[in-house]
Amino acid sequence: MAAPAPDPQPASDPVRDTSPGPGPDADSRPDADARPGRGTDADADAPPGPDPLTVPSMSAGPDFVLRPWEMSDLPLIREAAQDPYIPLITTVPSRYSDRAAEKFVRRQWGRAATGAGYPFAIVRSRDRRPVGAIGLWLRDLPEGRASIGYWMVPYGRGQGVTRAALRTVTGWALRDLGIPRLQLFIEPWNAASARIAVDVGYRHEGLLRGWQQVGDERRDMAVYGLLNSDGPVDGRAVASN
Repeated sequence: MAAPAPDPQPASDPVRDTSPGPGPDADSRPDADARPGRGTDADADAPPGPDPLTVPSMSAGPDFVLRPWEMSDLPLIREAAQDPYIPLITTVPSRYSDRAAEKFVRRQWGRAATGAGYPFAIVRSRDRRPVGAIGLWLRDLPEGRASIGYWMVPYGRGQGVTRAALRTVTGWALRDLGIPRLQLFIEPWNAASARIAVDVGYRHEGLLRGWQQVGDERRDMAVYGLLNSDGPVDGRAVASN
């Protein structure tokens, strides 16, 4: 595979949707209907699921903000859909349409509403232009661990934004949420993502062979881990209103 760009291609999102991609009948059920309180009578006796999450807004240094996804972020999804790699390893639609992009945003809302994780858009402070995404995924939280995935479109690369966003979410997850372990999954060729992970404090722990389906093939993933007991992460996430 070609050498990585100056800023990394995506770190793997371990809760990638398995629902069909954009198409005539894809995702025909409204994503918003997955929110708590919208169940049928058949669900009345089911045990309660995870509590809905409120995605905060946080400063990622002086130049970038992390915030919940908005429908105004569709131009960011259009740009990400044109990237050769982002749609392979995330749920960004590979063929852009406004309808598919709106469903992507609703999926992010649904992830928070169902307790699956905290999805953030990464936004440049000076002009409020979104440049990428980062998410903290809680599928394995009962086991004391969570995962982080992120991606950046070309005009957001080379500005230190990925490092700032990863440091912010990492510090917040360890300090404020008290999660014992965080992990990243990065393809072995992706030296830029690996370097950022190590800079933030993650340790390379090994290679998971054939770990994830990427496009038409199973690919290896290097795993990077950080424990709450490993010490403080540089920088603090500052909550904003």
